[in-house]
Amino acid sequence: MIDKNEIIKQVKTIIAQALRVEEAKVTPQASLIRDLGAESIDFLDIVFRLEKSFKIKIPKGELFPEKILTDARFVKAGQITAEGIQELKVRMPGLDWDHFAKNPQVSSLGTMFTVGMIVDYLSDKLATASK
Repeated sequence: MIDKNEIIKQVKTIIAQALRVEEAKVTPQASLIRDLGAESIDFLDIVFRLEKSFKIKIPKGELFPEKILTDARFVKAGQITAEGIQELKVRMPGLDWDHFAKNPQVSSLGTMFTVGMIVDYLSDKLATASK
């Protein structure tokens, strides 16, 4: 099994290359959108690079739950509904959804996606795969 420090190192390199930013800016707390300038198309590139580097398959919507944004139960008038936040909590349990729920704008959802979130996802995924 790959150790967490190696995962962090590889993720930092992948994100720095995909977003064309200095690796020093790629910290666990860095928001992919707010801090590193990612756009929606970059998420596909990041997933592709992660799959290739870690030799895993990341099902569509598992790392970045974009389907939630197109489901009328989960989005109303530009905001994530309470039901949508519950769904996000299930899919991405490590994030601070209670804080996000105070102002659940769809436009700010991307700020929740951090380098650390990707590292945690990969740590769990790789641990499960090695069992």
